[in-house]
Amino acid sequence: MKFKLNKKSISNVIFILAIALILYPPSREWFMRQVAFSPSIDTETTEKIDTYNWQLNGLNTTSINFKELEDKVVFVNFWATWCPPCRAEMPMIQELYNDYKDKVAFVFVTNENWETVEEFYLKNEYNLPSYNSVSAPPSKFTETNSIPATYLIDKEGKILISKTGAADWNSTKVRNLLDQLILK
Repeated sequence: MKFKLNKKSISNVIFILAIALILYPPSREWFMRQVAFSPSIDTETTEKIDTYNWQLNGLNTTSINFKELEDKVVFVNFWATWCPPCRAEMPMIQELYNDYKDKVAFVFVTNENWETVEEFYLKNEYNLPSYNSVSAPPSKFTETNSIPATYLIDKEGKILISKTGAADWNSTKVRNLLDQLILK
């Protein structure tokens, strides 16, 4: 039996492969990483967070009140281990964290328990400081229920980046902004 490839057959094979890649979680995460863009930065119409009074229970770090981070550059990320876009952006966030953890306060907020997060961190070699929210977060952080939701706050409490969905957090644009904010 001889099999002949024509345009229609090739199109069908490509379509089936594309669907399979989208449905298979590891390939979906890989694909999301490939198409993740650097988040947009808005330094003109920035809003300040309404409160720093937000209690966080540390899962793999010390529990804090967000008030302790006032006057610091803060990177806040709401995420979950079961969320494909969250998992897709994690390698880029880990690289950023590795380079900026001593200069920027990183806060990773999840509703999951430590056992679930720890298993995920061990499997992927992550060491991001994670918390459960004990009290209500600033209202700007509750405008969406989607995850991942990430916010970059300057030392004055202005939200310079508010991004829902996966992004390339290890981009030159984000690193340049962080460098500027740290020097201020």
